[in-house]
Amino acid sequence: MKAIVISKYGGPEVMEYKDLPDPSPGPDEVLVQVAATSINPFDVKQRSGQTKAFAPVSFPGILGIDISGTVIRLGSGVKGFSEGDRVFGMADHTYAEKCVVKAAYLAKIPASLDTVDAAALPLVTTTGYQLVKDGAPVRKKQTLLITGALGSVGRSAVFTAKSLGAIVIAGVRKKHVEEAVALGADSVVAIDDPAAISSLAPLDAVADTVDGATAESLIARVKSGGIFASVLGPPKNSAKFPAIKVVPVVAHADVQALIQMANAVVQGDLDIPIASKMPLKEAVDAQALVEKGVSGKVLLVP
Repeated sequence: MKAIVISKYGGPEVMEYKDLPDPSPGPDEVLVQVAATSINPFDVKQRSGQTKAFAPVSFPGILGIDISGTVIRLGSGVKGFSEGDRVFGMADHTYAEKCVVKAAYLAKIPASLDTVDAAALPLVTTTGYQLVKDGAPVRKKQTLLITGALGSVGRSAVFTAKSLGAIVIAGVRKKHVEEAVALGADSVVAIDDPAAISSLAPLDAVADTVDGATAESLIARVKSGGIFASVLGPPKNSAKFPAIKVVPVVAHADVQALIQMANAVVQGDLDIPIASKMPLKEAVDAQALVEKGVSGKVLLVP
């Protein structure tokens, strides 16, 4: 099979398009013919070495988390799947033509969802769901501000919070305020505008996807006893707010959450924009595009 392989940490140029032996599924695993994978910021950080302290690459290594495709072989003990099933989920080593995945991490793709497009969903929608459900589990009528609301994780968090009946504030840059109205949040705030942040009423919770100075400003707007949940770790000034519960969120495979979010996409209640679909062999250019800050998901198609 063809795969994108790295043999050292570095820039996009360390990724090589190479031939590797086909993998074989072990017990409780499935071999998937990959229709597409997608590029996530974590992939970029892992390639560069930023995550080597807690998620090192075993060289030579294959990057990638998201996968969509077709089951081509079942390992022993696998139930609920058959050869030919269209599946998607979170895995390891997905920048390849074939990938072994734990069966427990896979879901069947909804009938009306395109197989390639399904690769855009697993990590970002699961993360957005867990950021709210696990990190900032707001109740009906509680107020939650979600930063980076136009990003894929942010969009998923907005949808999840609204489904819980929360009062949702979409936090975006000032230049994106009008665009963010379409997200369906109760209101929109420019989180790069200090005056707008200072005018916020006390918040029950913040669900953060941006960190930095924005996070440091917003934790001060959370009520005593409230929650600041983040996928990027605590704000640097969090020690100054001991009455605020700071919750780190690290996404993990959750098939039921993924199915729920995928159905929301199919029904038109959640939009995860796809910016580009590029051949797997062009992973160098595709990751460079993501590093430049393209709006929307970038897919790699073998």
